[in-house]
Amino acid sequence: MASFNKVVLLGNLTRDPELKKSPNGVSVAKLRLAVNETYKDRQTGQPKEVACFVDVAVWDKQAESCGQYLTRGSQILVEGRLVYEEWKNAQGESRNRLSVRADRVQFINTVRRPDGAPPAGGPASVSASSPAPRGPTSAPASSPASGGPASVPASSPASAEPPLDDVPF
Repeated sequence: MASFNKVVLLGNLTRDPELKKSPNGVSVAKLRLAVNETYKDRQTGQPKEVACFVDVAVWDKQAESCGQYLTRGSQILVEGRLVYEEWKNAQGESRNRLSVRADRVQFINTVRRPDGAPPAGGPASVSASSPAPRGPTSAPASSPASGGPASVPASSPASAEPPLDDVPF
């Protein structure tokens, strides 16, 4: 039987990333993402907005980039897969949750830090499959065949915001 586990989310961080190291020294960032949905209420005709909050785990160099560049309110695009976790709490009760294990995080809009300084870098995309950034003037590319935007050098003024018709959804 075939199966497919792929998640694509676009939302805003509800808090700064929580960056830690695993016991074997691998970086992990815990993110909390708010994904909003707007719809028209059938009874009142008024627009309604509902937020869905999703826990996201980002690993390795990608986690370090998230910890360095992202802050509360930053808009990101996450591609990953659902992970089901089960455990028992201190009272012995069974607990469970679904979360997302990020394969790729793309920074859409970073937010200035509280001291007024911009984040240490501009918008970028970091892929878990990429061992390291290619250099200071380029961001890792996603293949145009996969529906993602082509890479644009970071020094280019066009890299600040992609055209709206280039958004892959």
